[in-house]
Amino acid sequence: MAVVAPSRPIDESHLDRACARLRDVFSLDPVVFESARRDWEWLRDNPAARAADVMEAFEDPSIRGVIAVTGGDDQLRVLPHLDPTRLTASPTRFFGFSDNDNLRLFLWNHGVVSYGATLHPTLTVDPELHPYVERYLRRAFFERSIGVVEPAPEWTDDWFDFDTEAPREWRDNPGRTWRGDERVTGRLWGGNFSVVKWHLQTGRYLPDPDDLEGAVLALETSEDVPLPREVRYTLRAMGERGLLERFDGLLMGRPRTYSPGLEWEPPADYGAQLRAEVLSVLDAYNPDATAVFDVEFGHADPAVPLPLGAKATLDPAVGRLRID
Repeated sequence: MAVVAPSRPIDESHLDRACARLRDVFSLDPVVFESARRDWEWLRDNPAARAADVMEAFEDPSIRGVIAVTGGDDQLRVLPHLDPTRLTASPTRFFGFSDNDNLRLFLWNHGVVSYGATLHPTLTVDPELHPYVERYLRRAFFERSIGVVEPAPEWTDDWFDFDTEAPREWRDNPGRTWRGDERVTGRLWGGNFSVVKWHLQTGRYLPDPDDLEGAVLALETSEDVPLPREVRYTLRAMGERGLLERFDGLLMGRPRTYSPGLEWEPPADYGAQLRAEVLSVLDAYNPDATAVFDVEFGHADPAVPLPLGAKATLDPAVGRLRID
């Protein structure tokens, strides 16, 4: 498993902890590329070098998977330096989410499926790897499909304290909310809300609208915790561009509502407000779409490494989500 840093770096202690879990839990041999050991100043100034590490990892015949160390906020600057022919000649499994959804959407355009997991925090938080996370990571690492995504029994968005290693507070999972009654299957496109918005704003990496016909839109809102109306504004713009109507289905990840340094105080019903705003846009631009909310992917824990480019089946009659 190649370890690269297409976004930001992580502390050496976190890198060592995650690599140890790759070895001890999954029997994988991490191959740490140069970018993963560089500091942020170097990575910031060298987007081409970050892209080169990714392409070299894809081209190495001894490597069967590539995982990003963590997210960030500037991977959009890496994309112009990528050569799609080098990435598609040997379509290795790529793992990353958050800022890495920039690269994942780039790969989507070239037919490469990628999975939503990073070294940090996926493989670093909690005294032991959560069994739900381990189960679905194992499927993503070694199996042909994720299969049925069962609801997790519990969830949290607490920040993990690496100094004390104190267990986080877990809450009972209140379940998912479904909209519509039609079973739909489509290829997953989307990811982090901020990244999707950047791609809409730049317009440089959007797929042909016809390629989104019948797809399933996946969105999660990350630790930025955007105002619900901001999500509505972006989805409305997708509707006005004739994009939102292309999707047969929508997956919304369970929203994170806590992040250190957040500039506003999300209300207790943040998730319900977010859902109401999204539903209002669907009612206006895609009233027949099937949707499911509070799915286990994104920045709340535990999370499934949702594979963009794979086929998702939403079956509201039995409340089942399957990824193949």
